[in-house]
Amino acid sequence: MDTQRIMIVFGVPPEHLDAVLEAMAAAGAGIIGEYTHCSYTSDGFGRFKPSAVANPAYGQRGQINVEPEVRVETFCERDKAKAVVAAIRQAHPYEEPVIYLIPLLNEAEL
Repeated sequence: MDTQRIMIVFGVPPEHLDAVLEAMAAAGAGIIGEYTHCSYTSDGFGRFKPSAVANPAYGQRGQINVEPEVRVETFCERDKAKAVVAAIRQAHPYEEPVIYLIPLLNEAEL
């Protein structure tokens, strides 16, 4: 039986994209056969309002902030997901990055 994969989706400021992509790849994300560093990116905007005690890397406390971000979609084997998420958090500039973890079906399960 195939190992279950997890899709990982998050946003990151454009100037931090390469560092985060390298960190997640080094932890085991984005491997398909003989290819590594596989991901999909698209430009967009993140919207958030930091509390009075937050330490935002961008924007102002107590205000709605809209910042340019790059949405990253990648995947990894389930047994590598914790390490990949930890690598993303370590390289990411946000105090609380939103990271979606979505279980993927294997073709054999269809």
